[in-house]
Amino acid sequence: MPMTPSAEIEYKKAIFAGGCFWCMESPFKKIKGVKEVISGYTGGSSENPTYEEVCSGTSGHLEAVRVTYDPAQVSYKELLEVFWQQVDPTDPGGQFVDRGPQYRTAIFYLDEDQKATAEASREQIHAEGRHGRPIVTEIIPEAAFYPAEDHHQNFYIREPVRYRIYRAHSGRDRYLDKVWK
Repeated sequence: MPMTPSAEIEYKKAIFAGGCFWCMESPFKKIKGVKEVISGYTGGSSENPTYEEVCSGTSGHLEAVRVTYDPAQVSYKELLEVFWQQVDPTDPGGQFVDRGPQYRTAIFYLDEDQKATAEASREQIHAEGRHGRPIVTEIIPEAAFYPAEDHHQNFYIREPVRYRIYRAHSGRDRYLDKVWK
């Protein structure tokens, strides 16, 4: 009896900027249904930017992660919940110890459904009032996404000691523990 091919999974993508991309990879990679998380740069006009160009704060790009996921296992709304619990959405000048426009928060939507879901989630975060200040996270159309250099991918796995030291001194966890208890 011939075997029928199994249904092919139709993966979707989501792009989130939450400050240092090293700190954004791990939370998304832990989610069942997430196939891949790539650190990279998006939102600027230059093609194939380097880390040094983005860090200068003049490229227009943000550090971001592109999440590839199976919507049958995890919804975009659930990914947004993870995003909000990793950032200070009230800080227009960066995230924690990382300062500059390249470290601000943003959600890059890939279609109108993502846009509507992201806007509703931002409104919910605002209504909860847990951050005590206005939410400034932008919700903007997808832009070209450029993967970061190889040594930035999976940094928390490849350089666990350096990652833990950076994360401990960044102020991120202290803030998130205070806000999300």
